[in-house]
Amino acid sequence: MKVYEVFKLNLFYLYNNFCLANRCVFIYVSCILMNCKVFSFLFGCCGSREDSLVLYKSERYLVLHSTILFFQNAPHFTIDAKLKDLLKVTPETCLQYAVIEGHVKPVDEHLSSQFKKEIVGVLQKITLKEHRLVWSGFSHIWMDDERILHQRVNTLPFALAGTDRTVVRVLSPLEAAGKYTEVTYEKFNQASYGLGDLLGQYVSGVKPKGHLEIEEMLKVDTILTGVGELKLNTDGTLSLRPPSDGSQYFLSIADFDTLQREHDSMAAWWKALAVASALAGAAVLLWVGLRYYDRWRVQAKKEQDRKEFARLRAEAERQHANEAGPRAVLDGSYRENICLICLSEPRDCVLLDCGHVCCCYLCFQSLPQPKCPICRQDIVKVLPVYHP
Repeated sequence: MKVYEVFKLNLFYLYNNFCLANRCVFIYVSCILMNCKVFSFLFGCCGSREDSLVLYKSERYLVLHSTILFFQNAPHFTIDAKLKDLLKVTPETCLQYAVIEGHVKPVDEHLSSQFKKEIVGVLQKITLKEHRLVWSGFSHIWMDDERILHQRVNTLPFALAGTDRTVVRVLSPLEAAGKYTEVTYEKFNQASYGLGDLLGQYVSGVKPKGHLEIEEMLKVDTILTGVGELKLNTDGTLSLRPPSDGSQYFLSIADFDTLQREHDSMAAWWKALAVASALAGAAVLLWVGLRYYDRWRVQAKKEQDRKEFARLRAEAERQHANEAGPRAVLDGSYRENICLICLSEPRDCVLLDCGHVCCCYLCFQSLPQPKCPICRQDIVKVLPVYHP
């Protein structure tokens, strides 16, 4: 093994760890910002929901983007005797992220298809799904829906074989992402029901359409692409397992170039969703901020008008202090000048520009719109009026 190749592999590991660390720091800081109590207090639940959505899509895009970086820089190896020599000179006899391709071979026994005995494999999934129509109270239409009633997974130890007798044992295949099984059997059993069942369906809002039975298998001799941590064990055997640094583990019946193109398109889609969600979240936050500012401005204007009215009223009361009688006495003059809205307080303000004197200042502040209750003209200004 050349020294240059070992040095190149070590640089690849350092680069991958640096990308993973940057991703974790970004997500951690984003979580702190999105869950900040001051931010939630200022912008309320709408902003936090939008930001949670943006954070999820951004995190999803970062995961896919880091996976693509790993794909682009991951070394691609052929399963042969040279692979062991390579791992012997690597740190801890382990490649943290590597790509291998080989033929699926069972370690001991194989599984036979439940419906087609001539098909053999090493992994089997049997799924029973119920297809039904569910009544939507929002759109008032019947909508298609499905749910998994039962799923059974059978797996046996298997390995990937190369050009010679070298094999790589595949560990934890159920933890791997990617499409690594083929549909070997599929049958839809349509539901049948009587008049009583029809009445019950309209009452419950659920119409069963039938059951779909699917069998998927990872067949023997299938060419499988594995992306994960490649390890040389102490007993001299090779194994492929989920990466210990938390990177994505892949098994796929597609070749490596197809797998990389699929993740490129998926990352572009999630990037577009993250940008769109960020713009929508920014728009919602701007709208909430503008509403908060408008409400604060209206309250500040009301408080300023109240203070100005109180000042003018105090001046009028000082000018007529010697002439005014006690307000608690309900004489005829007080009853004539009573507020037309609350019927308890005297009319103590004049509405401009119309000039009507019809209410007290408290009732004026309680008006839903700044319009005169008599003529419906806009109220530009309010001045105190004093009745001797």
